[in-house]
Amino acid sequence: MKKICGMSVSVFIAVVSSVVALLATVTTLFVIKEKKKKDDAELERYLEDSIQ
Repeated sequence: MKKICGMSVSVFIAVVSSVVALLATVTTLFVIKEKKKKDDAELERYLEDSIQ
């Protein structure tokens, strides 16, 4: 019985770790996307100002 309980705890920890890793990946992708959008907007403003 102890072995089964130990395995279930390790499986639970593995699942939680996987979920945390997935959330970190999604957050990183979101931050990179937002930064790219901000950089593109800044570049567009710079180009418009340099044309005028």
